[in-house]
Parts: sequence; C-alpha cells; structure tokens
Amino acid sequence: MILRGCYTAIVTPFSENGTVNENALRSHIEFLIGKGVSGIVPCGTTGESATLSWEEHNHVVDVALEQAKGRIQVIAGAGSNNTAESLAAARHARERGADAILCITPYYNRPTKEGLYQHFKAIATQVDIPIVVYNVPSRTGVNIQPETLERLCEFRNIVAVKEACGNILQISEIHRRCGERLTILSGDDPLTFPIMGCGGKGVISVVANIAPEKPIAMINAFFANNPQEALALHETLLPLSQAMFIETNPIPVKTAMNLLGMNAGPFRLPLVPMSERNKAELIAVLQRYGFSIR
Repeated sequence: MILRGCYTAIVTPFSENGTVNENALRSHIEFLIGKGVSGIVPCGTTGESATLSWEEHNHVVDVALEQAKGRIQVIAGAGSNNTAESLAAARHARERGADAILCITPYYNRPTKEGLYQHFKAIATQVDIPIVVYNVPSRTGVNIQPETLERLCEFRNIVAVKEACGNILQISEIHRRCGERLTILSGDDPLTFPIMGCGGKGVISVVANIAPEKPIAMINAFFANNPQEALALHETLLPLSQAMFIETNPIPVKTAMNLLGMNAGPFRLPLVPMSERNKAELIAVLQRYGFSIR
C-alpha cells in the first residue's frame, strides 16, 4: 500500500443535541476531496474518538467510506487500550472496505515494549488489513521505540507509523532502522517538513480540516525536488498550524471550522469551548491568513 501526501484527521461534527451530524460529516468529506487530499482519517484523536460509543465509531467509519466512494484513501481509526476492542474495530473496518486502519498505542495501561509488540502483533496476525501505528506519547503515556517498530516490520501489513512524539532524532532513527519498509507520516503539523527531511512521506493533518491546500502544496513541492519552496511554504503555514494546538486538539480546529461556517458543531465533555482569550488569538491568526469570520 502506498501512503504519501496529505491525509486529514477529520473532525466528527456533532448536532446541537450532541449526536453525530451525518450531513455535516458528508459535506466536510466532500470539501476535502475537492481540495485534493490523499485521504481521510475518521475516528482519530481529532474526531473525538474517545467520546464516541463503538456503535457511533463504526457508523462514522461507514459514513466516511460511503461518502469517499473510493475516490480517496480512508484510514479508519481502530485504536483502544483494550486489544480485543482494537481487533473488533479493525475487523469492522476491513469488512466495510477501509484502505487501512490507524491504531494508537494503548493508553493509560502503559504497556512495556513487549506489551506494545504483542498488542500490534495480535492485530496484524488476526486482521488482514494495512495498519498504521500511531505514536503520540503526550496523549498515551507510552512511547513506542524505534527498535519495537523495527521488530514490527516483520508483519507485512504493518505498513506505516504516524509519528507525533515530537522528537526528530527518534523519527530519524526509525527511518535508519526500518528504511522504506515502514512509511513515516507526520502526526504533528508543525513538524511535517522536518519529518519529510528524515524520510517521512507526508502528514496526517489537523490544519488540513480548514486549509488542506497549504500542506498539500508544501508536500508536493518537497517531492518535486524543490526543498526551498517547500521550506518557504512550511514557514508560511507554521503560525496557522501552531494555532491548531493553542488548546487541546480538536478544540481549536473545530472552533475555527465553526467560525468559518463549516459546521463542526459543539464538543462532547470533557472537552469544552475555547477560552475567550485563546479564541481571540485564533481569530486573529485566521484573519491574518485571509479567512472570513462569520
């Protein structure tokens, strides 16, 4: 499976009564397809997956696949701190035709290196679908090491890692050990350009929910052997990317979408609306980029 380019970690729009807003979800997917993203990732962190019931989670994946209609890749979130639940989500994604699954390292229970290896081994050997390992220690309390990823390369369907560890040295070591056997995708918008310099192939992006053309242009320039243009685009995009993380993701990006009339809807507790101070900062950044606030 070839994974390259800009994949959008899509939000889950909610209605005012708190239910999943299917129409808004479909509209957002169409917007992203029209902008030329390589794929979408439903039911990840940005999709507030931790607040979705498994019934809702599977429904969002189904809607995403139905709306995409094979026009772009769909990497379905299938992560849990419970291996059995991850297996069930992976099987659902495979049965419904997802191109791949995104599996976060188990959170809260903080497995050892061997526990992480056995978790991903269980999924890889029991469900025949390409797997993107998701490493985000700031969320999970556990960091999957390069040597563990190297061990996981023995499984042909473990095809990529979404890296959000924030450590360029660690990411460089992953590429040194795994080479082209394991695709590296940035899981942190501000670090996409540096990660591509260490062998990365693109990004699973938050900022692409509102401005997909910007990371797409940067990635395309990099792979067109125009690193100076890619660097300039990276630096242009950087303040907007950073603004997506002035509060816990996805609070800023959903707030931005609502400000731009994109109907992301409210949050689910324990996430709450942005503070007025941070919202004012976000609005100022959006206006500097030429967005019209509604």
